[in-house]
Amino acid sequence: MEAKRILSTLRLGNQPSPDEVAWFGNAIGSGEVTDAQAGAFAMGICRAPLSEEARVALTLAMRDSGQVMAWDMPGPVVDKHSTGGVGDCVSLPLAAALAACGAYVPMISGRGLGHTGGTLDKLEAIPGYTAEVSQERLREIVRDVGCAIVGASSDIAPADKRLYAIRDVTGTVESIDLITASILSKKLAAGLEGLVLDVKCGSGAFMKDADSARALAHSLVDTAQGAGCRTAALITDMSQPLVDTAGNALEVAECMQTLTCEHITAPLWELTVELGGALLALSGLASSVADGCGRIEAVLRSGEAAEVFERMIAALGGPKDFVGAWRRHLPVAPVVVDIFPETDGIVETIDTAAVGMAVVSLGGGRLREGDVLDLSVGFSGLAGIGGSVSGGQPLAQVHAADTESADRAALAIRAAYRVTETGAVPAPLIQERINA
Repeated sequence: MEAKRILSTLRLGNQPSPDEVAWFGNAIGSGEVTDAQAGAFAMGICRAPLSEEARVALTLAMRDSGQVMAWDMPGPVVDKHSTGGVGDCVSLPLAAALAACGAYVPMISGRGLGHTGGTLDKLEAIPGYTAEVSQERLREIVRDVGCAIVGASSDIAPADKRLYAIRDVTGTVESIDLITASILSKKLAAGLEGLVLDVKCGSGAFMKDADSARALAHSLVDTAQGAGCRTAALITDMSQPLVDTAGNALEVAECMQTLTCEHITAPLWELTVELGGALLALSGLASSVADGCGRIEAVLRSGEAAEVFERMIAALGGPKDFVGAWRRHLPVAPVVVDIFPETDGIVETIDTAAVGMAVVSLGGGRLREGDVLDLSVGFSGLAGIGGSVSGGQPLAQVHAADTESADRAALAIRAAYRVTETGAVPAPLIQERINA
């Protein structure tokens, strides 16, 4: 095959065959096609969306462009992926709870970019935590502890890394076919037997409306299933931050309060239980989703999940006493100030992406790869939709490096919140379930 003929097919708005798509995916990974040809390929797919078979073919070709891990564990190897949002720290309790239930979880995670927070950034607020490990060390930790949350090595789906950079500069990031192949090529390279997807919908999500989120969720589930990985998805609300905090160390602190049952954040608990229950059912560790949810809840309440989490932190270079002494270990911002609303009332809407960008402006997120983060900054006590706020009840507390940045953040948070006399009822956290 040759790139020019496949690109001519796409230029005419016609769908290429699965074999043609697989060839092009392989060629992106091997360097056989130029950046210009890869950009034309991405633009062509935006014009002529792929069939399900072709989408599977592209995903597998990109997966196979690098190393595909194989496991020999006494239990199922599983993972979860979220499409990203603000205050989304579910991976921390979920990985530990799944491991406590007998699953093995090599959770390949990423760093934050733009308004969305990154799981690795949160964990690196823990002193000594090292997210970059060799595959040999990853295998050791997963076998010994049951879970490890780490970054992807350079030999995992290199075709995706190349194509993503090209999509970023050619205006083709938003293609559902290309998003699907990008997400799943990396996840499937981890050698998973089961995968659960958390597809966010709302003002803080990549997919702002229900129809777009549903289309992406179905594409992800159908493609992963077609590639041989048992998969289910939840469409969940991101019209407000998932937890009461936004910022790396602050979200870890909220996770620790929930993991130890000191103070349970209800949405974090609910989503951890529901995602975990779905994954246990998919992997055969539970007889049904309801049974799986019960098992996840049991290991959270008993403290077994917290024990696994502490062992994972220690195995990856963090403190051995983190669960009992997390307050002593996490960094603390020097300036903490209440943010009060301009008028009393009830929260009606939140521009959640703006909240995330306010964290970035404080230094807690990045606009480009390589930005150095202040892991202590962010917001706590964020008011939710339907919550009352007033001169005595703040919208949030800002945690900042200095008073000047705290003042700027306060302005951004006030602008992100719409407060009215009547407010609004928050949307259900779990909006739809898409089963395998």
